[in-house]
Amino acid sequence: MGKLQSKISFHAAKYRADGSVEETGTVRALRQHSPVHADAVTSVAALKPDLCVSGGRDKSVAVCSWTSGAALRQFIGHRREVTKVTSALDSNRVFSASRDKSVMMWELHGTSGPSQRFSGHELVVTGLAVSPDASQLCTGSRDNAVCKWDIETGECLRRAAISRNLVTHLCWVPGEPYVLQTSEDKTVRLWDSRELQVAHTFPAKRHIQTCCDASQDGRYCLSSSSGSAGEGGEATLWDLRQTRNRVCEYRGHFQTTTSCVFLPRGPAHAPSIATSSYDSTVKVWDRDTGACLATLCLEGSGPLASLAACDSSTLLCASFNSGIHVLQLSAGADLALEEVAAF
Repeated sequence: MGKLQSKISFHAAKYRADGSVEETGTVRALRQHSPVHADAVTSVAALKPDLCVSGGRDKSVAVCSWTSGAALRQFIGHRREVTKVTSALDSNRVFSASRDKSVMMWELHGTSGPSQRFSGHELVVTGLAVSPDASQLCTGSRDNAVCKWDIETGECLRRAAISRNLVTHLCWVPGEPYVLQTSEDKTVRLWDSRELQVAHTFPAKRHIQTCCDASQDGRYCLSSSSGSAGEGGEATLWDLRQTRNRVCEYRGHFQTTTSCVFLPRGPAHAPSIATSSYDSTVKVWDRDTGACLATLCLEGSGPLASLAACDSSTLLCASFNSGIHVLQLSAGADLALEEVAAF
């Protein structure tokens, strides 16, 4: 794993922000490394400035250097597809959830087996959120329940179930005791992790909410929607501190938007967000105006499952057909998004 292979990319089109196509001819060589997963990659998350963690249909969890494509650790323990992976930034612990109903914790510098197991959900686990200090873990499932766990003992401290609350994603709000949650019931909920009670429910959307993210300042959150044939598929910006109402929408994907992330603020960039979709595109948006700043089509990748922001200019994108893509955002006369590596 991680072996570098020579591959020249012959993408002949550059996608403008408005969706039109500019013929550009051959672009620079793409660094193609050996895949770290033997099947579709279902989830990817940033771990450290140069490391990421990913999970796939091959039941494995991999820790990789995204700068070199090298797989540093690979953990095997789940009996079915890994659905979510996460970690507190700069932590030595990573967490994974699976269709086998289990959640596991792995030590970056420990043994190859899990250092803790969290068992109690009755159906596939579809949400994972770890607090910024890596002291608390919340999980969610299609069994309608959200659970809070003692990371050291694996004990379930609290469990809350809401009818029809089929969890699709969880995200911790930085600097706050709150956890965001999206659901197949088309709502976004804000949980108070201390007593595991719903602190706020946002107005229901028209489509299933597939993913959520919180800004680093804890002021805003994002959610993304399912969709098809150009209907739905939008991402939505919500205000957490003021009215907690919808602030902005980002429309342009033709199918389900599977992931939405805030991009760390760069010196040359306006506040931005990124989205990925089943339509094989990644889009970067101006957070405040809703304008699409850049679009990249990953040809042959199949549905895109997950995004992770490594820094203000680097994104990782998990795909069903072609592994993990490293995307670079460059500022200039026009903001450009291009693929620079894959593994």
